[in-house]
Amino acid sequence: MTFLTEPFATEFMLRALIGGVFVATMCAVVGTWVVVRGMAFLGEAMAHGMLPGVAAASLLGLPAIVGAAVSAAVMTAGVSLVGRRGRLSNDTSIGLLFVGMLSLGVIIVSHSHSFATDLTAILFGDILAVTPGDLVVLAGALIATIATAAAFHRPFVALAFDPRVAMTFGMRPKLAHGVLVGLVTLTVVTSYGAVGSLLVVGLLLAPAVAAAAWARRIPSIMLLGCLFGATSVAAGLLVSWHAATAAGASIAASAIALAALSSAVKALTRLPHQKATRAVS
Repeated sequence: MTFLTEPFATEFMLRALIGGVFVATMCAVVGTWVVVRGMAFLGEAMAHGMLPGVAAASLLGLPAIVGAAVSAAVMTAGVSLVGRRGRLSNDTSIGLLFVGMLSLGVIIVSHSHSFATDLTAILFGDILAVTPGDLVVLAGALIATIATAAAFHRPFVALAFDPRVAMTFGMRPKLAHGVLVGLVTLTVVTSYGAVGSLLVVGLLLAPAVAAAAWARRIPSIMLLGCLFGATSVAAGLLVSWHAATAAGASIAASAIALAALSSAVKALTRLPHQKATRAVS
C-alpha cells in the first residue's frame, strides 16, 4: 500500500492529485458532449490555438492564462463569425482558424530571442506546481461547468440528436451550441495552466470514449468518465513518481491507455455473446 500512498503524502503531489481530479471531472462533463456531438476537432483546435496568446503574454510579462483566454476568445469569436456568415463548413473554418492561430504563435516565438516558456510546459503544463490559488480557480470553474451543463442538459440532448427538433420545441439550438462552445473554452483555458494544451485534449476525449463503451445514457457516461479521468490522473502521477517521468505526459498516456483497455475489454466481453448468437442462427 505504501507504493500507492507514499507519493501523496507530500503536499505538492497531493495538490497535483486534487487539481488533476478537478480538471478530469470538468473534462469528463464537457468531453461527453464533445464526443457525442463529434466536436473533438474543436477541442483540439481551441487547445493548440492558444499558443499566440501564451507567447505574447510571456513576452509582456503577463500570466499565461491571460494570453490563453484572449486567444481562446478570438478562436471562439472567429468560429462563430465564419460559421454564421461564411459558406465554409464548421470543420473547414475551425481548421483554417486553428492553423492561422498556430502559425501566428510560431511567428511570435521565432522572432523573440527571450521566449522563456518551455514547449513541454505549453503542451503538458506543470501539474506538480499547482498552487492553492490554482485549486480555487479550478474548483470555481468546475462548479460553473456542472451548473451550466445541468441547466442546459435538455437543449444539449436535443441538439446532439436533431437540431431541427430542438428548434421545434423552442430549445434555441444556436444558443445551446454557443454555450457548449463556451464550456469547451472555459475548460481549456482554466485547465491550461495546470495540465497544458495537449493533456486537456487527452482528458476531454479519452475518459469519455472509455466510458461510452460501457454506458449509453449521457449522465452515466459523465459519471463513469469522471471515474476514468480521476483514475488516469492518479495512475499518471504514480508512474511519474516511481519512474521519474514527466507528470503531464504520464497522465496523458494513462488516459489513452485506459481508453484502449476499456475498448479491448468490451470487445472481449462481446465475443461469447456473438458466438452464441451465431450458434443459434
